[in-house]
This record gives sequence, structure tokens and C-alpha cells, in this order.
Amino acid sequence: MLHDTSAEFHDFFERHYAELARLAHLLTGETDAADDLAADALVALWQRWDRLQAAQHPVAYARGVVANLARERIRSTVRERRRVALFWSRSTEPLDGPDVAVVLDVRAALTRLPFRKRACVILRHAFDLSEKDTAAVLGISVGTVKSQTSKGMAELERLLGTEAVGELAAGRRNQ
Repeated sequence: MLHDTSAEFHDFFERHYAELARLAHLLTGETDAADDLAADALVALWQRWDRLQAAQHPVAYARGVVANLARERIRSTVRERRRVALFWSRSTEPLDGPDVAVVLDVRAALTRLPFRKRACVILRHAFDLSEKDTAAVLGISVGTVKSQTSKGMAELERLLGTEAVGELAAGRRNQ
């Protein structure tokens, strides 16, 4: 029985690890953290595998775990940056404004979106999930998915330009 369970989990791991790491990378914008978040999510899944393998959509659950871990990592990083900024702001030298890149690529623009908008845009457009599946992954309503995706795309349009976002959406339709 244990061998069968282990083999089933190993198969799940082989089929979905890369996708979960890609999701973590798109949500956090951190290449190094993506593998760690995917691995942490899979460890959490293994601990509940006896219950999870009977679930209808274990991949959706796994995506939700990755999204939650990414949210926690982002929050932790923001708190740490605030602490560092407070420490350095005690100096008498004036702080320079933010160093804004001249050209923003899609990943940089995505990192500027609030987490929920970013997650909705990524799950809908990069992972081609339905509104219902996206809602299930994030634990929100379908209406929230629709509004957050729409607002996220509008912000990307503002950041990247109408033409660039139009090309992204068209590329998705052509796939």
C-alpha cells in the first residue's frame, strides 16, 4: 500500500513540478524562490497525500498551495524591505527616488501588480485556466476573478502600452 501511494505521488510530482515552479516564478518574479516554493508545496501535499489523492482536482489544490506560499513570501519580503528602509532612512543623507527602468518587460510589469490581480492574470492568461478554476485555486468568487483580471490587464496596459498587451492577449488566443 505504501509503495503504491509513494508511486502515485512520484507520478504526480513528475507531471506537475515544472508547472508549479513556473507558477511560483510568475507570482513572485524570483527565479531562485520558484523551485523552493514548488518543493515546499509538494512537501505539504505529500503530508496530506492520503486525503488529497481522493480529491477531484489535486492539481488545483496544489496551485492554491503554491499561490498561498508565494503570497506569504511576498509579504515577508515587503516587511523585510520596510525594515531595511526604516534602518537606512535614519541617515542624514536624502534618499534618492526609485530607480525606474526605461523599458519594462512583462515580468517586471507583473511584479508591480498587487498579488490578487497578478495571480488572476497569470492563472487566466499564462496557465489558460477558466474563471471558475482560477476562483477555485485562489479561494475567491468568479466575479472577483473577472474584476481582478480586468483591472490587472488594464494596469498592464497602462504599464506596457495598449499595443503590447493586445499582442499578449492575441498570442494567447492563437495558441
